[in-house]
Amino acid sequence: MIIEVKTPELSDSITEGTLLEWHKQPGDRVARDETLIDLETDKVILEIAAPVSGVLVALLRDNNSAVTAGEVIAHIDNGEAESKTAPTPPGVAVVKPAAATPVSANFSAVARAVAPSSGNSTARTGSQPSAAVEVDVNTLYPAGETRRQPMSRLRQRIAERLLSAQHSAAILTTFNEVNLHAVKEIRAREQSEFMRVHQVKLGFMAFFVKAAVAALQKFPIVNAMIDGSDIVFHDRCDIGVAISTSHGLVVPILRSAEHLDFPGIERAIADYAQRAEAMVLRLEEISGGTFTISNGGVFGSLLSTPIINPPQSAILGMHVIQERPVAENGAVVIRPMMYLALSYDHRLIDGRDAVGFLTEIKTLLEDPMQLLSPMT
Repeated sequence: MIIEVKTPELSDSITEGTLLEWHKQPGDRVARDETLIDLETDKVILEIAAPVSGVLVALLRDNNSAVTAGEVIAHIDNGEAESKTAPTPPGVAVVKPAAATPVSANFSAVARAVAPSSGNSTARTGSQPSAAVEVDVNTLYPAGETRRQPMSRLRQRIAERLLSAQHSAAILTTFNEVNLHAVKEIRAREQSEFMRVHQVKLGFMAFFVKAAVAALQKFPIVNAMIDGSDIVFHDRCDIGVAISTSHGLVVPILRSAEHLDFPGIERAIADYAQRAEAMVLRLEEISGGTFTISNGGVFGSLLSTPIINPPQSAILGMHVIQERPVAENGAVVIRPMMYLALSYDHRLIDGRDAVGFLTEIKTLLEDPMQLLSPMT
């Protein structure tokens, strides 16, 4: 019996992908759940596995072909005979297909890698990106002095989303700096007991997530988005947290972060980091999000202006922690300082709310005891 191999059903924001390279060729035997080919979308790379064991009899799409969700890309003969149809009684019409119809089989696809994005669909509001000025690269740079390779679908999508964000939103960035002395003292004091009880380290990110959630609840407009002529307010805080892996940057979502305590946040981030490195995150774990936290400080960034992830309206940028002299109670002391940046869509968020939001985060991080119940 001929079994169809189909591309998986994708999310609402992903409509097509690109087949990479077939691991099997016609005539090869395949085992059920054995990977046949990888499908690269603008958010993830999916493994398309054999739905049944048998012989691969036909490849219907070539390497690097663009395909849509549910498209048939190959046929497998599972070695079973076609079922026989009972004789038709006289006078009964039989509708016959024009050709033998292969049987479809369902299978699940596993996300193997992700692009550094929030996973949301591109905002539909605002003007469309204008066409880029075309440059004849071959004229500017003679042959032999350059090398060329196609942009991956992931990279194309990143470029498209960043350009769309710049053209479809009125992005403005406000800055502040935070003294992390109290946070570092708490981490040093509580780390051993925290690890003993919860089997996970107490990191900086849990403090920032908790502070961001509190600030979003105080300034709900920062957690909202524009949809046409409407403002859409979110009742929960789905926080995207950037995680660096050897394969690239991934931004999984902490769903309903307002209900997570410190151990819950740290366990979720540790789990995401482990599975992101193994490239087994699920598509729904990197899709959606109402607000994003980006930590360029892990790479040494002192200051930046992060770009929002449409249709979100704001993104918080963390940066490197530096020992700097600051004034405290009339004296100059050395403290661990970090610059914070909040990029926001000025069409929706006024400067007063943006500055107030960032100041609230600074206040909470400099007096983190407000965030600690419960921590352990």
